[in-house]
Amino acid sequence: MIKGVNRQVVEVTETGCDYFERVLFFIKPEFSAVSEGDLRARATAIAQSVGLPPAARLKRSRLRTALRLGAAAFCGAAICGTILTLILRF
Repeated sequence: MIKGVNRQVVEVTETGCDYFERVLFFIKPEFSAVSEGDLRARATAIAQSVGLPPAARLKRSRLRTALRLGAAAFCGAAICGTILTLILRF
């Protein structure tokens, strides 16, 4: 939630990144006297410099997700097997 009404905001719609369609920059009050063109140029440069996340980080998260799903499936199978064994003994 944004408090206050007198906030200057610069919106960058061309981020140069597939992940984000727009970026909002909230200007500090002490820099409100800077021209809009300078603020927009600086905001655009920052938004376009972010780029994509490293590929290694994406692969690592996919591997971690796959390992978690595999561990959950194994635990579920072990629990079901234990319950089935107990039921068949009685």
